[in-house]
Amino acid sequence: MPNRVSTLNVLLHGKPIGTITNVGHDRSLFAFTDPYISDESRSVLGLGFKDSLGGLLTDFKPTQNQLLPFFSNLLPEERMRHYLAARAGVNPAREFFLLWVLGQDLPGAVTVEPADGEAFPPNGHHENPDDPRREAPMRFSLAGVQLKFSAVQQAKGGLTIPATGQGGSWIVKLPSSRFEAVPENEYAMMELARMLGMDVPETQLLPINQIANIPEGIGQFGDSAFVIKRFDRADGHAIHIEDFAQVFGVYPHDKYKKASMRNIAQVLAIEGQDQDIAEFTRRLVFNTLIGNADMHLKNWSVIYKDRRTASIAPAYDFVSTVPYLPDDSAALKVSRSKKFSDFTLDELSHLAAKAMLPEKWVLDIARETVAGFHELWAKEKAHLPLTQSMIAAIERHLRTIPIW
Repeated sequence: MPNRVSTLNVLLHGKPIGTITNVGHDRSLFAFTDPYISDESRSVLGLGFKDSLGGLLTDFKPTQNQLLPFFSNLLPEERMRHYLAARAGVNPAREFFLLWVLGQDLPGAVTVEPADGEAFPPNGHHENPDDPRREAPMRFSLAGVQLKFSAVQQAKGGLTIPATGQGGSWIVKLPSSRFEAVPENEYAMMELARMLGMDVPETQLLPINQIANIPEGIGQFGDSAFVIKRFDRADGHAIHIEDFAQVFGVYPHDKYKKASMRNIAQVLAIEGQDQDIAEFTRRLVFNTLIGNADMHLKNWSVIYKDRRTASIAPAYDFVSTVPYLPDDSAALKVSRSKKFSDFTLDELSHLAAKAMLPEKWVLDIARETVAGFHELWAKEKAHLPLTQSMIAAIERHLRTIPIW
């Protein structure tokens, strides 16, 4: 089939704000609409679209295969990408067409729809255009690698995954085929964070048999799934969010590079309020203590509750990774080092100074979090759904952390 020009309309809160045009040969070009550019009270699409003076960037170069990082980060990664692409019959490497198929239920308040109303891409399919998989794609995109699905709660309890994958207000994360009891681990860590006063969405540890419509071909490697309420959905409306890979214009494959915890703190210091810095500090300390070596750029987000002002989004993806992959290195540098064993008050002082944060205040929050964690861990570890080997791994890790 010959290549042809196709255009996707980009909507924010249901209002058109831009277009992504496939100009042929898998090259695509994003542009804001003139009304969005001229609207002084416009809703914010992303911090990465701000220029050095706070104005709106409007000049973008075409990209090949991949979309601009902001839009690329709306798409799922690796296993999840291949699964959903196969369901829709789209080549997973061709992001324009993948966004076409998944654009009706993206993270945040962005939606994407074809300008000419075609339900399926004319050039995106890499096999038979009459492939029956086209009739039932999972039309949602939840960024990340782990197999997880958008679900709706049933009146009788439990959850169901819609046949189309659209409209869910819960995320269901299934057991891992590689690691033991990951849903139990994540539930326990998120509940500990909640007990320590962090902003954690509603969560459940749900028996697999209470989840209807799990797609065929997904192996069940445990008895439970971790379920978390989507904080970008409320009362049937979308709330806009963006992760820090989007903020920094970093493609998903570079989410462990290109930035540090200090850089995240700098953005929150400029865009957020005191409570955002306090929440950031608690989460940074907490994830160091539990040994979460996977707090990369996509596991931190901002949320736009009023559509214009960024604040730190609720917590997600807190998992102790040391029981599975013992390692002294975190995903990102704190300020100078990414080693857990270098996580000292001095390292936090360096972060505070470089991010222009009140040093004493940051250190006081860190000390308070450490003390609270040790008290809570001693009291709750036996009551959490953790195996003895997980508890032992976390306690071995805690002995290596110098911050007390």
